Amino acid sequence: MKAGNKTLGPRLRVVLDTNVAIGPGQVDLLEAIAETGSISKAGRSMNMSYRRAWLLVQRMNAHFHSPLVETAKGGNSGGGARLTALGEDIAACYRQMEARAAEVLEPEMERLRGLLASDTEDKADSAAS
Repeated sequence: MKAGNKTLGPRLRVVLDTNVAIGPGQVDLLEAIAETGSISKAGRSMNMSYRRAWLLVQRMNAHFHSPLVETAKGGNSGGGARLTALGEDIAACYRQMEARAAEVLEPEMERLRGLLASDTEDKADSAAS
């Protein structure tokens, strides 16, 4: 588990084929590109290098029958990036799956939360020190 997880609940990773999976980080990146209009800005908003963001976009584009993200070169217009209709559809589908999974798993999540020590966060902080 990564230190400092901010999202409570299940994290969904969908394996679509051998070596083809989509998870929360990729969908977060797609949504950030839609919001910022830029791979670079989207990556920065996620504390990710441009190179890492660009490689993820290239990988996602290669895995589907058409690109999820379209880019325009710089110049006077400044370039940029945008989600294609397929990219929007994949992000929306993933978020629907994520919401359904969270709803179905809620009883077990509550059960597991009930088994946590009452001072779990304090223990984690002191263990990291």
